[in-house]
Amino acid sequence: MKPPQPRGPLGTLLADTLAAAPGRLDAPPDDRLLDAARAAVDASDDLLLDDDVQLALFVLYELHYGGIEGVDDAWEWHPDVLRARGLLEDALERTLRERVQVPADVPPDRRAVADTLFTLTAPGPGPSLSRYVGKQATRDQLRELLVQRSVYQLKEADPHTWAVPRLQGPAKAALVEIQADEYGGGAPDRMHAELFARTMRGAGLESTFGRYVDEVPAVTLAAVNTMSLFGLHRRLRGATAGHLAAFEMTSSLPNRRYGDGFRRHGYGADVTEYFDEHVEADAVHEQIAGRDLAGGLAEQEPDLVPDILFGACACLYLDELVGEHLVAAWERGATSLRVPA
Repeated sequence: MKPPQPRGPLGTLLADTLAAAPGRLDAPPDDRLLDAARAAVDASDDLLLDDDVQLALFVLYELHYGGIEGVDDAWEWHPDVLRARGLLEDALERTLRERVQVPADVPPDRRAVADTLFTLTAPGPGPSLSRYVGKQATRDQLRELLVQRSVYQLKEADPHTWAVPRLQGPAKAALVEIQADEYGGGAPDRMHAELFARTMRGAGLESTFGRYVDEVPAVTLAAVNTMSLFGLHRRLRGATAGHLAAFEMTSSLPNRRYGDGFRRHGYGADVTEYFDEHVEADAVHEQIAGRDLAGGLAEQEPDLVPDILFGACACLYLDELVGEHLVAAWERGATSLRVPA
């Protein structure tokens, strides 16, 4: 990924830090990045909508994925960077735990956990992003949807894959089964990230990962950062399982509507294939994720039930925030992006 443009003091200092060669690991700690992270958190009115914080955290996480052009890979595990990231992560997790309502007293039983997840993810009658896209979105708004989704979909499945070595037995097997489909079952051209890249190209957009990071708002980055937060911490493996379960359970029907929205504007199979693939695949995945992954993990590790449900509820909460942002902007005739792509 090319380095994005900083959105505040924290991002500016982070960009300058990563542009330099990493210091010696035995050198005294450099607190400047940590202090800047603390100042950014303290100054934030709403962490989930804070451009400086969310972009900085997104960049820090990207060091663990594909990396950043011109940045030495040694920064990935440098303690000065990790301390700043840890402070931002603590603030993000604290914000989510304060805002997300999690069902209580759910027993560590496969069926009880799965039933709770299916209840949480049941479609509601009110307005939604997928309904708007399916029936009302303009051609430009459809392109904006792809831009917004590109910061995750072009590396689809990677954040949840961190959990594979952290699970055991049936829960691990369930996660691997889901992820194998996400990665195309071994066929590179069937990887879901590649299908989404073809969708973007078919809609006249660039498909390089990170190309549109500068255009997407903080709330979109917050949703992606939450996946990385859960995935990169073993103690949050339950939240990862719950997040993936909710993600899969709320995918099939919306993707049908997204595909219909693109067909409504005359786009062909080169653009709609990604959405059509998810209609079928995620109808299967939701059963595996809800019953075998989340439910199975609950039975294996009963103490993780609250985190499983927290991860699911955090996914739903952030998905709603992002959807509300897009629809509110489009309904007033504005762009949902920071700047038009």
